[in-house]
Amino acid sequence: MRFVLNGRSVAVDAPGSRRLLDVLREDLGFTGTKEGCGEGECGACSVLIDGAVVDSCLVAVGQVEGCNVVTVEGLADGGQLTALQQAFIEHGAAQCGICTPGMLLAAHALLQQNSQPSDGDVRIALAGNLCRCTGYTKIIDAVLACRT
Repeated sequence: MRFVLNGRSVAVDAPGSRRLLDVLREDLGFTGTKEGCGEGECGACSVLIDGAVVDSCLVAVGQVEGCNVVTVEGLADGGQLTALQQAFIEHGAAQCGICTPGMLLAAHALLQQNSQPSDGDVRIALAGNLCRCTGYTKIIDAVLACRT
């Protein structure tokens, strides 16, 4: 399989039916993508595939042939945190860290599409990501702080 991962072309020798989540974590070392439920319910394993938020536990690696995949590691530019990542820190939006990668990617995708999201827009965009630590308020505040 060949695809672009965080801006770099990669080739993976794996069965096409293997979960993208496992290939990212085990074969390519991108452990920022977390496994929560393994059933597409929690969003911890969210990645962007051609700009769309997708649960990588539900995607076979063969489905990303030729696609552009972004993990949480692909957000920072050369070690420089994005404004969104910095806002998560400043607002205390990251606690245990399991949901954080998926939340960041879902929020990033929202802000790419809508630079002035409302509170409701943020809630809808993050609806596929479960958090058991923050109660969502700090996460929503962090995303809203990044409006331009």
